Amino acid sequence: MNDKPDLELALIQTQLAWHDPTANRVHFTELLEQARGADLVVLPEMFSTGFSMQSAELAEPEDGPTTHWLREQAHRIGAVVTGSLIIQATDGRYRNRLLWARPDGSLAHYDKRHLFRMAGEHKHYQAGEQQVVLELKGWQVRPLVCYDLRFPVWSRDPASTDLLLYTANWPAARRHHWNRLLPARAIENLCYVAAVNRIGSDGNGHPYSGDSQVLDFQGESLLAPGEADGVFRITLDSAALRDYRERFPAYLDADDFQLT
Repeated sequence: MNDKPDLELALIQTQLAWHDPTANRVHFTELLEQARGADLVVLPEMFSTGFSMQSAELAEPEDGPTTHWLREQAHRIGAVVTGSLIIQATDGRYRNRLLWARPDGSLAHYDKRHLFRMAGEHKHYQAGEQQVVLELKGWQVRPLVCYDLRFPVWSRDPASTDLLLYTANWPAARRHHWNRLLPARAIENLCYVAAVNRIGSDGNGHPYSGDSQVLDFQGESLLAPGEADGVFRITLDSAALRDYRERFPAYLDADDFQLT
């Protein structure tokens, strides 16, 4: 890992208005003002609607209003802004798609690979097929979405990932899974992990406990706002990550594998 500047994150943990993209965009516009100066701002999964299976009714086109809004906000605050929403892709299929909006107006995306069958997500959305690694200030960032967290092979580092990024609507009923799996992903990949969840209850009556957090490469907690509502900031130390990997290069003994 080459020397690179530190990376400042802003995690937005908040309630979501059910099936109301306009209200959610207004709400996040206000919160994003508090994120000025960060390099990367992370919103929850399906931040414009809540975690809904009404894909046909709620999907936006790839150039829809929330995509335009993300680009505008990234430009306005001078940071990458990311989170997932319901998109109807050009092939007509619905995706739980994480968008990565850069200040210069360019856009990248990652489609959620593992669809939560216990809620029927696999019946309403098309699964993604590719891992994505995105560069920011020299950092290699790999975005993943919610249920992806349970699958260590998909989360496994193929390209010297510096930061694993999870955006989620993870229910309070399984919060202990979330709080155990996130440190495991940090430890096994020798990288930072940042995870953003929502709070409040959705239109199906499911409560969410937040537990957004940032962990270092040893799985130690660096930021843990619990169930609080707000914008939470932290700076990731590049030199600390580099030094740890040099002292403990377990990645050199990792097993080779191919994803199919």
